[in-house]
Amino acid sequence: MNFNTSEINTLIQSRRSLFPRDYTGEKVSDEIVNQMLENANWAPTHKFTEPWRFFVFTGDGIKKLVEFQAQCYKEVTTAKGTFKEDRYNGMLTIPTSSHIIAIAMKRDPNKGLPEVEEVGAVFCAFQNMQLTATAYGVGCYLSTGGVTFFEEAKPFFNLGSDDKLLGFMHIGVPKGAAPAGRRKPIEEKVKWVR
Repeated sequence: MNFNTSEINTLIQSRRSLFPRDYTGEKVSDEIVNQMLENANWAPTHKFTEPWRFFVFTGDGIKKLVEFQAQCYKEVTTAKGTFKEDRYNGMLTIPTSSHIIAIAMKRDPNKGLPEVEEVGAVFCAFQNMQLTATAYGVGCYLSTGGVTFFEEAKPFFNLGSDDKLLGFMHIGVPKGAAPAGRRKPIEEKVKWVR
């Protein structure tokens, strides 16, 4: 196989997280989202456990997700005495996202691998989705806010106690060009041993 390595390098270095506030509100085609999911399915997976699970919300589904998250937040934080009305009201705001994908890790029932490997595989799948979105000129952003780490949220996504909800990927049409990237030099992060 021969690939255009220059284009691949440019694609990887052009990937950006674009917040929902940076979306036009236009709909991204389901075909592009399906391609993102298909490419996610080709992420590395130790022992082929394929632990990624995706729940795609679009149209009225986004409203259902928003209402669920706000209600779950209210119930959990009221019981803990940490409820904040302004946060709750903010959670009821419908984002300009075309699609929102809840991303989860379904734990290998045999627990034949360390959990970190399963989580790592899901994040590799997520990276495949981000790169696919970038290639199509689509914006995306992974939010770990809301009810991401609430055990009480798991049943809504048919997740068991050993599974993990890892975040919500917002997808949308960007209003403009992605901002320039910035990284410290790789030389500051690498030590060669020869």
